[in-house]
Amino acid sequence: MIFEAPLLLALAPVLALAVGALAWFARRRRVMLAEAWSRALGRMARGRARRAPLVFGLAALLAGVALAGPRGGRARVTSESEALNMVLAVDISRSMLAEDVSPNRLQRAVRECRRLVQDQEGDRLGLLAFAGRSYILTPLTIDGGAVRMYLDGLDPDLASEGGTDLSAVLRQGSELLAAGGDGADKLLVVFTDGEGHDTLPDAIAEAAALKAHGIKLVLVAEGGAAPVRIPIRDSLGHLLEYKLDADGRPVETARRDDVLRAIADAADGTLVPANLPDQAGAVASLAAALKRTPTTETRIADLLPRAWIPVLLAAFTLLVFTLARPGPALAAIGGLALLAAPSQAQRPAPGERALAAGNPVRAAEEYLKQASGGAARDTAFYNAGTAAMAAGRYDVARGALAEAAKSPDPALRYRALYNLGTAALVQAAADSARRSTLLDEAAANLEDALLLEPASARAKWNLELALRRKPPPPPSAGGGASPPSKGGGSSAAPPPPRPSGQGLSRAEAEQILNSMERQEQATRAEQQRRFQGSAGGVKDW
Repeated sequence: MIFEAPLLLALAPVLALAVGALAWFARRRRVMLAEAWSRALGRMARGRARRAPLVFGLAALLAGVALAGPRGGRARVTSESEALNMVLAVDISRSMLAEDVSPNRLQRAVRECRRLVQDQEGDRLGLLAFAGRSYILTPLTIDGGAVRMYLDGLDPDLASEGGTDLSAVLRQGSELLAAGGDGADKLLVVFTDGEGHDTLPDAIAEAAALKAHGIKLVLVAEGGAAPVRIPIRDSLGHLLEYKLDADGRPVETARRDDVLRAIADAADGTLVPANLPDQAGAVASLAAALKRTPTTETRIADLLPRAWIPVLLAAFTLLVFTLARPGPALAAIGGLALLAAPSQAQRPAPGERALAAGNPVRAAEEYLKQASGGAARDTAFYNAGTAAMAAGRYDVARGALAEAAKSPDPALRYRALYNLGTAALVQAAADSARRSTLLDEAAANLEDALLLEPASARAKWNLELALRRKPPPPPSAGGGASPPSKGGGSSAAPPPPRPSGQGLSRAEAEQILNSMERQEQATRAEQQRRFQGSAGGVKDW
């Protein structure tokens, strides 16, 4: 439970005492006037409304609590919107690493997908990744942020089976869209170079099944038509070698327009050419003509307004007193009704209204204004940061969430730290210049969030992503001291004396260099094992 205006809460007892005192003086004055008129009338006035000061004081106390804006609890909030069912499928086979488009086929597909997710705000989106098998990364959801997060993590290493099976992704896309179940049109968008290693008849059969089920198919071609080699790079982007097949020859890959056109024709679908600069815009234009149906979204709303509870108690108290002693309490009820009108506690904040209207940018601005006003600043900063994340303004989000992370409320502080880490994680994927710094920041905030809620699975997952995406540290230049060797009474010869008091001896330096060389050889062997053609002659690109 929090209060939007803690100062009003502190002043509520003062207000109760003031109102009670006024009621006591008013009753005393009335009794004195009655006694001045006649002694019998005075006795009658003294016997009426003895508890009026106490009742009015209690009602004033409850009104003060209501004006302080109590908030607490959580509830499910359901909202409705018009939505289309769309599944995005991205080819993550190794042929998508070819660099005949900048920076490579896979990154261009991811970039177009991100733009498409941004353009289709409000639609129900799903995400598949496929190579030798197809994988569901997100089911149909209107949470575009979750889809973008998984897009940033697409990599050929995610696939446990190499190659490209187009029939598998068409079949799984159909199943995922069929699970949508409402009357909206269904659209499957596949980003691929078309270099499938399954049989073309299987893919054509699945494409025909899509047409039979009323699913629209859009194939987005990636890559060039001329054969190119597939580079293999390390985590820093340095070229290691080119991919070789089982016979040790360089693998060459090219876009297969004939395959893509045959599949598109079988599904009565559309093929978006690879040389089109705005592929996402073309897909969005096609999606704009499809039918959308109302859909509902249920979310959990925290810190609900609770001012109605003390207002209801105050009104009930005065009503009971009025029924028992009609008179001045009626005026108090009228005053309470007038007081409730301008009360801000029950009125939705401008940020909430903007968020409900689907305008996260406006919502973030309103929440920041609310935070600058001093009312529940930590909650306002948290709401501003969350809205800014939804709007894609990650720098604004991180600044606001950093302020929210200073909240004394542990639950709010956890949520702020989690969102802060997630914002840095998402931003790191798009900002290569500050990637290392942002990933360090994401890991630090997520670790702090886990200290508050150690069982949080989503914080653990994002922390793992941040740690996995961090580039390896540069090799040490030899500034560190070698670990001291403990003799333990063995008969080993003592180390040779160093030529000077500082630095490594020649033997120690050679030992470190040999160790680094063995580690490098092991890494290269592992790279060869992963990237070389399989022993069974199966194509894995």
